[in-house]
Amino acid sequence: MTFTLSTEAAVPVLVIHGGAGVVKSELTPEKEKLVRADLERALEAGYAVLKSGGSSLDAVGKAIVVLEDSPRFNAGKGAVFTHDGKNELDASIMDGATLRAGAIAAVHRVKNPILLARAVMEKSEHVFLVGDGAEVFAKSVGIELVDPKYFYTEERWQALQKALQEEREKKAEPGKTPHHGTVGAVALDSQGRLAAGTSTGGMTNKRWGRVGDSPIIGAGTYADARCAVSATGWGEYFIRATVARDICARVEYAKTPVAEAARQVVMDVIPKLGGDGGVIALDSDGNFTTPFNTDGMYRGWVDKDGKVHVALLAE
Repeated sequence: MTFTLSTEAAVPVLVIHGGAGVVKSELTPEKEKLVRADLERALEAGYAVLKSGGSSLDAVGKAIVVLEDSPRFNAGKGAVFTHDGKNELDASIMDGATLRAGAIAAVHRVKNPILLARAVMEKSEHVFLVGDGAEVFAKSVGIELVDPKYFYTEERWQALQKALQEEREKKAEPGKTPHHGTVGAVALDSQGRLAAGTSTGGMTNKRWGRVGDSPIIGAGTYADARCAVSATGWGEYFIRATVARDICARVEYAKTPVAEAARQVVMDVIPKLGGDGGVIALDSDGNFTTPFNTDGMYRGWVDKDGKVHVALLAE
């Protein structure tokens, strides 16, 4: 889908995703209703910030927190399990106006990873913190920590059991069971500032401290003065293609419209490598696009009239 809004910078825009890799046959009416409601709540929370004159960074954070708190997305509460039966969370955020960024990976007790990523950006001299050190920092700056049991959901646990069985039966390679469901947001505020953020639980049955594209600036998340991108998909391929930065570089250097730049990367570059997924991308004029090469991608946006829109499949 591609949309063009007014070029007035004063018109705020918010676009979110709840992950690509949606399998149409698994999307029951009940699940669809719940997912749509979550996406709508995230959009309303983020857009309220923009309508009140708040920053794109605040809007991105607010929207992503709502999705992290839902068990229906692979981030925060709904994170998938690793091979060892744990939850490892990753997130990143970037301020397009200043190119400041913050990221965290492989944390186990952070309730809202996107808030920790922003704290890294604003309250440390670093960009990327991982593991136990990231959690020590979280505690030092007042980020909420929870018992790891908080992240348990029966659906994710059963997904791991299925993956382990397939691995034992040699139906899947060790540590290579994809599970898309990453969440993200991009926003343009009334001052014309762009921001992007992404949060994930990674890949079902991942091992050895595997980290995907979501916390990597330039791969899963990127924002500058012209363009903001949050990605979702098979992280190994998005890292290799530096997807988020590539899209924004095409906008900057080749003057390619954001919709075409995103299409080129998602529909051409990634499939040729063997990967799949999608992105949400937004430019400084308020034009945005949501391309994906899977059955579906949970996504939503608020139009220039403030109306909330949600889509799940290739509608």
